[in-house]
Parts: sequence; C-alpha cells; structure tokens
Amino acid sequence: MLAEQLRPKTWEEFAGQEHLVGERGILRKLIVQRKKPFSFLLWGPPGTGKTTLVKLIGKELKAELFSISAVDAGLKEVKSFIASARKIKALGGVPVLFIDEIHRFNKAQQSFLLPYVEKEEVYLIGTTTENPSFEVISPLLSRLKVFQLFPLTEGELLKVLKRGAEHLEKRLGIKIKEEVLSLIASSVDGDARKALNLLELMVECAVAEGKREVNKDEISKELLKSPLKYDKDGEEHYNLISAFHKSMRGSDPDATIYWMVRMLEAGEDPLYIARRIVICAAEDVGLADPMALVVATSAYQAYEVLGSPEGEIALAEAAIYVACAPKSNSAYKALKLAKEEVKNSGSLPVPMHLRNPVTRLMKKLGCGKGYKYPHDYPEGFVKQLYLPEEIKHKIFYHFSDRGAEKQIGDRLLRFRRKI
Repeated sequence: MLAEQLRPKTWEEFAGQEHLVGERGILRKLIVQRKKPFSFLLWGPPGTGKTTLVKLIGKELKAELFSISAVDAGLKEVKSFIASARKIKALGGVPVLFIDEIHRFNKAQQSFLLPYVEKEEVYLIGTTTENPSFEVISPLLSRLKVFQLFPLTEGELLKVLKRGAEHLEKRLGIKIKEEVLSLIASSVDGDARKALNLLELMVECAVAEGKREVNKDEISKELLKSPLKYDKDGEEHYNLISAFHKSMRGSDPDATIYWMVRMLEAGEDPLYIARRIVICAAEDVGLADPMALVVATSAYQAYEVLGSPEGEIALAEAAIYVACAPKSNSAYKALKLAKEEVKNSGSLPVPMHLRNPVTRLMKKLGCGKGYKYPHDYPEGFVKQLYLPEEIKHKIFYHFSDRGAEKQIGDRLLRFRRKI
C-alpha cells in the first residue's frame, strides 16, 4: 500500500506534529539529545503518525523493538518479550515493547506491566486513539509520559499527498492535478493514511479506465465522503454532548443546533439528546422559564411517537427554545443545599402542627393542633413554621431576578417580610 511505501524514515520526512518532532519538538529533543530511552504513550486520532513515530524512535535509540497489537495479543506475548528483554538488557541492549492500541488491554493485562515498567526492566511505548484518562489504569498512566498528536492540517496533508503523487506518477506514468490533492486534503479530517489510500484508489481507478490524467471533474463525490468522527462510548461522545449542553446553557442557539446535528449525523441515539435537553431545561433554565421543561419533555415524547426524521424537528425546536430561554439554576442549587442539610442534620422530627391526625390517638397527642389553612387568609398565605424547629431559619431557595422567576421572587419577598 502507498501509505506503507511512503512511511517516513527520517525526522525530516515526518509530516505534522511540529510540537513533538520539529526542530524544537519536545519528544525529538528527549530522544535525540538524551539518547536515553523512557516509557511513554502516544495519544491521537488515526493517521497522525503514531506508529511511524515509534519506528523512528526505535531506530534513533538502536533499540530492540518488539511490536504487538493489543487487539490480538495478550499476556503470553508480553511474558515472552519480558523474558527476552532481560537477556537483551544484560547484553547492553535497549528492550522496547511497543503495544499498539494499548487501550484494548484489560485492567489485569495493564496491571501486569506495572512492575516491569517501574523498574525499567522494559521500556514501554504505547499508542492509543482513546483518551488515556479513561482507558489506561491510573497506576500505569502515572508511570508514562503522555504525548498528544493532532490531526494534520490541510497544508501538512498536501505535503504528504505531493510525495504520494510523485511516487505514483513515476510508477504508473499518470499525471495527478494539484486540485485533486487539495480536494483529498480537505475531505479526510486530518488523516494522512486515509488521504494516501484515497489517492491510490483514485489513481488505480483512472489507470483501469485507461486515463493518463486525474483531475477533479473525474472524482466521485461518494469517494470523498467520510463518516463523522464519533464513538458512542468514547471521548468524542462526551466532548460533543458537553459542547451541546454548554451551548444551550450559554444561550447560543446556533452552536446548540450545530452540535445537535453533529451528534445526530454521527449516529447518536436521538432520545439521549432529548434527555440532555430535558436536563438543561431543569438545571439551567429552571424557574426563569418553567415552560422550557414542558417543551423539552414534550419533544422527548414527540420523538418517541414520530421517530426520525420528523421527530428531529421537535428536538431542534426544544433545543433552540432552551438555548434562547432566560437562565436560572436556583432550583438545582436549592436541591443541592437541601441534600447537604439532610445529610448533616439527619431525620429531624416533623413539627406537630404539620402532622395529619389520622387516628384519635394522634389527635390526642397533638398532631395537627394549631395548623393554619393558608386558603383562609389573604393571598393564600399565613405566617407559619414549616421546617423543623432546629433549622427553621434555613433558606435553600435563592431566587434570581431573571425571566418568570422575578415574579416568583417578588411574591416570596412579600411573604418573607410577614414572617
């Protein structure tokens, strides 16, 4: 494959990740200047150069590089390497265990590596596309330096693609227009491997049809389509739902609808999105606009009835409504304060006048005695103790002056002045 044939063999050929491998890149400095191995983790999306970087480092250190994939390897392979590593180190060599997709190892497999990494009996280099904070156990992660790789820019991809085009032109005698390279660079989400694979496929199709040139007019739009990056159980799931919720909370309807569509197009469960709208309506809009919760729950029910695509209109309406609504988290804060109080003060007794005298004995004991029925008084309010005696002066609900809650607050202030 073209991507394998063009794999960089020197630091200078490596494209992207300047913060790591450029002339002042931290990882390059650590490897080239120190000439001393250490254990670390490379974290980044596919096609950003993780495996290539590992091979460059192994070459620079003149290391005995033992490579395994966590997808199809296990403790048997790791134990075999460790046995060999001791012999290599005894002879002055540098034993490096390279585990691709290390997040695929379970906790027991990751734990097995701990003592060997800690004592530097082996040097571990792991690569992962998943956030190591979630996928690598804390004891192992604390013993590894983590370097993050990022998707390549279009300019960096163009450099990679030009090398690929030159290679293919020389090999197959076909001309590839630069406009084709630009189209590919803009359609692969920063993935160099995908870019080279796509270029190779286009050229092979052109050759099969007897063409001597590839230009943008002959490129199928279907070939350029890429699925949106998303993993329902991974970091991108949490990144997008966080952006969605914070956009609603921040009253930005444009960002709100954008992140919602990103999730829908990537295959997220629409009812999961609906639940987040309900949560935001309750937590962040609250009493500033009580209708937000009604709209949000109605949208949830509407989607259950309609499904996609019609039900998505209801979700869009609810998300935009919640984003545009005035905001107050007073109910959320009141709930937290009350929970803290219950935790601290325990099961305080209910005041006697609030107890319902359902039996003669209870009435005889004073249950319900002195209770004042609010509807018998002006405004449906009368001064009366409702909290336990021990916390009678506690205030849990602190209203805001935003939206509908301002009216609630004005009414409460009038009542509190009478108490």
